Amino acid sequence: MKFSDYTYKRPDYETVKAELTQLTERLTQAKTADEALAAVKSINALNASIETQNTLCSIRHSIDTNDTFYEAETNYWDNHGPLYQELTTNYYKAVIDSPFRTTLETVLPETFFKSAENQLKIFSPEIIPLLQKENELSTQYDKLIASAQIPFQDSVYTLIQMGPFAQSTDRETRKAAAAATTQFFVDNEEAFDEIYDQLVKTRDQIAKTLGFKDYVEYSYHSMNRFDYNRDMVKTYREEIKKHVVPVVEKLYQRQAKRIQVPTLKHYDLALEFPDGNATPQGDPDFIIKNGIKMYHELSPETGEFIDFMVERDLLDLVAKKGKRAGGYCTYLPDFKSPFIFSNFNGTSADIDVLTHEAGHAFQVYQSRWIENPESIWPTYETCEIHSMSMEFITWPWMEGFFGSQVDKYKFSHLAGTLYFLPYGVLVDHFQHEVYEHPEMTPAERKATWRRLEKEYLPYKDYSEAPDLDRGIFWFRQGHIFSSPFYYIDYTLAQVCALQFWRRTQVEQDKTAWSDYLKICQVGGTKSFLQVVALANLNSPFTPGALEATVQAAADYLKALDDKK
Repeated sequence: MKFSDYTYKRPDYETVKAELTQLTERLTQAKTADEALAAVKSINALNASIETQNTLCSIRHSIDTNDTFYEAETNYWDNHGPLYQELTTNYYKAVIDSPFRTTLETVLPETFFKSAENQLKIFSPEIIPLLQKENELSTQYDKLIASAQIPFQDSVYTLIQMGPFAQSTDRETRKAAAAATTQFFVDNEEAFDEIYDQLVKTRDQIAKTLGFKDYVEYSYHSMNRFDYNRDMVKTYREEIKKHVVPVVEKLYQRQAKRIQVPTLKHYDLALEFPDGNATPQGDPDFIIKNGIKMYHELSPETGEFIDFMVERDLLDLVAKKGKRAGGYCTYLPDFKSPFIFSNFNGTSADIDVLTHEAGHAFQVYQSRWIENPESIWPTYETCEIHSMSMEFITWPWMEGFFGSQVDKYKFSHLAGTLYFLPYGVLVDHFQHEVYEHPEMTPAERKATWRRLEKEYLPYKDYSEAPDLDRGIFWFRQGHIFSSPFYYIDYTLAQVCALQFWRRTQVEQDKTAWSDYLKICQVGGTKSFLQVVALANLNSPFTPGALEATVQAAADYLKALDDKK
């Protein structure tokens, strides 16, 4: 079957409720371990089916946000998602309280029970209206971003389509493109402020209703951070500030010399080389063809995986009008199918998407043996190890995409990971400030962003952009609106991925691939730090681990003659 053949049918909530209630009651009343196991397996199948239909709707609506049918279906899921969550919560309570829990632990991993206990803490029927409101507000943000029609150089572009102009070798073009993009956010500033203000107040109310100190505490439970807390994250952010920010500042000084500008302005940051950044040497079909070749040569497992994806049309990669911004990978349990979504725009990011999202997809493809849908994916920070590490593991094949520009791409890619770390923890720190002080006004939030931006990104020169200097850059960071507290996970994973980079590209460690394959196969059956240990990596929270990893990357970049 191809993706177009996957049938969407809205579940009837009352029917599902009756069936799931009956199965949960069967689990509660089970007289034997076998009866309890049978009930759990039936519930797993039903939950997988619900998740499949929800995900199908989400994919098809993101491909075309103007599709009125899937817009209506998205509204249905925004409203009914919390109701389905309530049914699942009843199941979790039955599992945890089951007298046959010891037997159930033979088919459900430890992480399932920890997650179930967290779900019971973060859900109550009384917050259903608040969850529905949160979903609606997140959808409003996505639609606002997707609606962008930016007039530029006698044409009109979406936000993602403006990307190549930001990398133009002509400085005036870069400056004008940055101004045009910023103008969209200025024109819609009131709408962004209103959406986010309502989101903050709604999320704070959710947390307080459930008895949490604040939404930060709620989020750490909802994201199943079994291994670490906000104090550990705070220490980690300080380590980034101490060890990474100085390295990044030096890299940007090199960049200013390379592109021959006296000082880097905000609109110069995206151009890394005077003759232009590395770009793929072909169209999307060329990229896919080389991607298939790459994954076949990498390993038998990745060869099988990429054939599965291509033959079933499980990739929607090219930017087009009405398509949601960004890129993602998701999973359709009933079809055991990953799905990759992106917006190719002719920049090197197209290749990053192919390797990054394919890393996610390959992990979930390897985890399809796991029966309960809650454990097919790991927690977010663990998921990003798979995706970001795949970006580096595939380095030997980058010449096929970039030709003579391959060294330029590698320099940019590795330097980019270091550039990203301070930004990633800035986004996290900002959200801690916002949700620890939910009474902030929109103006105070912008001032907070700008204050923190100066700490983590001191090289950002907004002297020619007064609106950005007021602190509105974060409007374009969708995670802040739709996936709060997710962003730090990218950075934690990046530190782990850099270790895979060192092992595969510098040390030529032959065991690195087998370690990577192992952590893909365990899916969500292990916690973040358990996966880190299984992969033979150092924890990002271990003193010294960050410094050694960053220094290795800095030394590699220093040894390259970037003027060439």
